This record gives sequence, structure tokens and C-alpha cells, in this order.
Amino acid sequence: MDRQEEFVLRTVEERDIRFIRLWFTDVLGVLKSVAVAPAELESAFSEGIGFDGSAIEGLTRVFEADMLAKPDPSTFQVLPWRGETHGTARMFCDILTPDGQPSLADPRHVLKRALAKASEKGFTFYTHPEVEFYLFESPADPTQPLVPVDQGGYFDLTPLDVACDLRRDTVLALEKMGIKVEYSHHEVAPSQHEIDLRYCEALRMADNAMTYRLTVKEVAMMHAVYATFMPKPLFGENGSGMHVHQSLFAGSKNAFFDAKDKYLLSDVGKSYIAGLLRHAREFSSVVAQWVNSYKRLVPGYEAPVYISWARRNRSALVRVPMYKPGKEKATRAELRCPDPACNPYLVFSVMLAAGLKGIREKYELPDPIEEDIFEMSDKRKAELGITSLPGSLGEAIEITAKSELVREALGDHVFEKFVANKRIEWDRFRVHVSQYELENYLPIL
Repeated sequence: MDRQEEFVLRTVEERDIRFIRLWFTDVLGVLKSVAVAPAELESAFSEGIGFDGSAIEGLTRVFEADMLAKPDPSTFQVLPWRGETHGTARMFCDILTPDGQPSLADPRHVLKRALAKASEKGFTFYTHPEVEFYLFESPADPTQPLVPVDQGGYFDLTPLDVACDLRRDTVLALEKMGIKVEYSHHEVAPSQHEIDLRYCEALRMADNAMTYRLTVKEVAMMHAVYATFMPKPLFGENGSGMHVHQSLFAGSKNAFFDAKDKYLLSDVGKSYIAGLLRHAREFSSVVAQWVNSYKRLVPGYEAPVYISWARRNRSALVRVPMYKPGKEKATRAELRCPDPACNPYLVFSVMLAAGLKGIREKYELPDPIEEDIFEMSDKRKAELGITSLPGSLGEAIEITAKSELVREALGDHVFEKFVANKRIEWDRFRVHVSQYELENYLPIL
């Protein structure tokens, strides 16, 4: 037993932890959990906990259902909202086959494999997501209109309301679990909020992002409101995004930074961004994986749909922020199309794969576009070579289905399960008769 496992066992005993939740995700990023008693922890560390993998979306087939969830002791944290006595803790798990091999269907393993490829090139991959969400009066009833809990706007201070206290309590809960927070503020739309996690290594950040989503929902419930990471819950208002800031470090040096370049970008940084741009349409269905995601990705609501890059221009798909010009560690690329309902393990994997391919094949970065693309004519966009992301999940998934880059990044199993699941979702949506159709067509047709 290693030191981390010994620390977990000692902490469980000293802090009277009665339940340890073992967490992992399915292929879509839905959090799964099994709770074990303290007496089972030693065997969980040494052997894993058996479960039926065929009951988890995208994990395995029914005739090979037996799988093992093996907890990662480095992810142990006490869940603060469960109280101080008879407490509950969590650990993320790696999914193994019965013979102890990593499951190729495990999204966490997909990201580990991607990070290992980066490490072979001497890089460590850091990410920093800006995660937005909406708050509505609880309970959430999809048959009733959504009722925002505030009417604030961007950076508004709304004193003595539930949203301000909720953000505060969420930040405190995250920090108690060792998850560092950079900012929290009101976003553009009524009842829309954002909490930004401080950058860290990508595997840890993916675990943090999953913890973040549950924490926001748990704290919201304690305030008798409902939190949602649905990309576009309100018609006519901005959708919720998860802009992902990312960088590669070689040791302690930011591989994206070059003080002599006019954009302060190294050749590595430029080729990485070029990789994001060239393969954006291919990985769109991974970073925006729901039918509803493409209700957000439309012009006019600050959502990035045009494939270009810029420094100040927020209508571009990729931005190189100018907050701290000349500061090496702050040099990064911000991909603006992911939304907060994604699977962060898969999203980080495909982003990294696209960037590394750009570096490997020395992609040329086009000139930045600092004009407002939303106001451009189609002719002007064509002159500049600006294309757009897919307009629907159906279009996006068929582009992904032909992508060798995404297949290689996810592995055959996850790739095929993901594509199959999204095709089913699109087909169900495509044949659904909506309220819009009934209201507009039934009276006249």
C-alpha cells in the first residue's frame, strides 16, 4: 500500500468518514457513483470494485459486462455539503477490465493516453475553463416556463439575493476540496453565472470540472433553486459556454511564448492554434455534443461560430487573451466553442490531439481577424477564408464520423460508441414534432 492510500485510510478513520463515493463518467460525461464503506477501502485500492459495465452508456457490451472501478487515492476529498459528522468523501476511479488492464472505454483513460503522447514530446498540458450556468426557481419542471432567480447582467452586483450567496457558498465548497477558483461573477443573461477554475494540469482539471458541476447543483439545491449547465435554456438570451484556456509547458517554460514575436507566440503556439482551427469542425460534436448545443452556436449571442483566431476579437473561435501582454505564463489559447454540458475528459483529449497534430505537421497560422465577424458580409468572410462550425448536431456528427484525428484521439471503442449515441439522439430530435411546429403550422396547413 502506497503513502497516498495510507493517508486516505487514516483520514477516513480520523474524520469519521462513513461513505466513500467512487466516481467515474460514461462516454457522455454523466457522472456515475458507487458508495463503499470504510471497511471496503483496502480491497478497493488493491483489487477495485466490480460492477456491470454493460449498464453504463458506451462502456462495454453485455457479454463482457464485468468491469472494475479502481479509486485514485490522489483524488480523495471530503464533500463539505455532507456535514462534519458521519461524513462523505469522494475519489475518482480508473476503469479496468477483469484482468486489471485499463479499459479502452474509460474517458479518463482516453485523456491519460492523450497526455502521455504530449509527455513523449516533452509537454505538460494545462487547461483553465470558464464554466457558465443558469439558476432557475426550483423545482425544474420542463412543462412550465423557466423562472430566473435574478435579472442581473454582466458583472452586476446583486446584493442580498440568492445568486450572490450561492456563488459564494459554491466557491467556499470548491476551495474546501482543494479546487482553486480564480473568479466568480454574474454573466450577461438574467440568472446566468460563471465561476472560473484556476489553471492546472488537464487530468486534474477534468476531475475538477466534474466536481464543479455537481457542487454547483448541490449548493443550488440547498438554496432551493435549480442550476443547469444546459447550453441554451432560454430563447433570446445568451447560451452558456465553457471557454477553455489551454497551454503547453516544457518543464517550467511556457512553450507557447516567444518574447520576440509580434503576437508573443512561439512557433509551437502558432502551430497548436492552427491545429485547433483546422480540426474544429471535426471535433465540434465532442465539444458541443447535444442537440441543444447548436441552439447556442448561432451568430448574435456572443457564441463563436466562425473559424478564425484573434487577440481582442471575441467573435473569433480562438482567442489569445491580451490581459497580461508579455507575461510568459499567461500566454495561452482560448477555445470558445465548448459548452459546460460536455465530457471534459474527451474535450481536453480532442483539443490536445488537434494542437499536437498542428505542431507535428507544422501547420501555418493565418493572420488574426480583429474585425467583428458577426457584422461581416458573406462576401467579406469568403475573401478572408472564414468558414463556420456545423449548424446542427446532425451535421457535426457526420463530420466527426469521417475524422481520423478524432478516432485516434478517442480510440476506436469510445469513438464508435460516441458516434452511434449521437446519431440516435439526432434521429430522435429530427422526428420529434415540436411546439413551434404546432403553433406555426397547425393553424394554416
